[in-house]
Amino acid sequence: METNIEKVSNQEKEIDLIDLGKKLWEKRKFILKGFLIGLLFGVVIAFSIPKEYTSTVILAPEANSSSSAGSVGALAAMAGLNLGGGAVNEGQMSPELYPNIAESTPFIIGLFDIKVRDVENSIDTTLYYYIKDNQKSSWWAKIMRLPFGLIDLVSRSDGSLEEQQPVMGFSLNKEQTSVFNNIKGRIGVVVDKKTGIITLRSTMQNAEISALVADTLTSYLQSYIISYRTQKARQDLSFTERLYLEAKKDYSDLQQKYAKYLDENQNIVLASYRVNQEKLQNEVSLAYGVYNQMAQQLQLAKVKVQDTTPVYTIIQPATVPLIPEKPNKKLIVLSFIFITLVGVCGFIIGKDFLYNKYLNK
Repeated sequence: METNIEKVSNQEKEIDLIDLGKKLWEKRKFILKGFLIGLLFGVVIAFSIPKEYTSTVILAPEANSSSSAGSVGALAAMAGLNLGGGAVNEGQMSPELYPNIAESTPFIIGLFDIKVRDVENSIDTTLYYYIKDNQKSSWWAKIMRLPFGLIDLVSRSDGSLEEQQPVMGFSLNKEQTSVFNNIKGRIGVVVDKKTGIITLRSTMQNAEISALVADTLTSYLQSYIISYRTQKARQDLSFTERLYLEAKKDYSDLQQKYAKYLDENQNIVLASYRVNQEKLQNEVSLAYGVYNQMAQQLQLAKVKVQDTTPVYTIIQPATVPLIPEKPNKKLIVLSFIFITLVGVCGFIIGKDFLYNKYLNK
């Protein structure tokens, strides 16, 4: 009996599906209209969204080795100096912090003055004004911004809003904040935790500008990291240079003083003369020793700056993209067609269900 009941239930389901298919087939013209409407809306939306191009740069991870400290230690040993046992890497910065650096306010503000050029549209300006004045948008976005534009226009006419100038410092007004957030959303830095590969991207509405910003972003990030990593070494170098120049001047002054003393006291055999001569000679020797040691320290400091400077290998340089990343027109059109067909079929089935349940009793 249970088997028979299951067979009857399956037959009823098959009959229901057949009836459902027949009902949809009877409404095929209505479904076709829905398909055409979805196709039309999808095409209009897909071609209304501005094209955006993405340029990508891939950097190899920085090699971690003790060769840098070893080269400094070898040079110190040749100079007769002992820097101690363990080598300590100063100024280390984790690559995982690179995305945070790229999103920081000083970093993005530093990109405002990048010179960009759009030959096709005769645009030659900075990135700030390119984002502010030369961005295309869809027609519905323009309609949504219209009320806010009227409010700003009225406010400007009343003098309640001051003329907004490019950013000075880190204090951003409303207009600058809008440009700041726009640029922040168009650039990005991703670090692979396993391999350490650094990927930088730039998305712009112009392919050439996208590649230019990606290349500048790479150089800017490298300069930022190099400046951080070598800050302590450069401070040591500057301090050592001052000591070296002081030691050199002291040695030169004592040389001149010693030579003048010898010239003024020729053919004199007094004991006091010999004592003063030996005294000046010892001072010159001591000054030369200090000068020689500072010269060696200066060379060590220069080598240390060079050794602590990180070197990045560009695996994939910034290239001008040929195909826009956005919008995906095929996906948009297919999505609108699918949503429209589902809506039309749901309307047909729902209408028939409501009719049979409430009206056809």
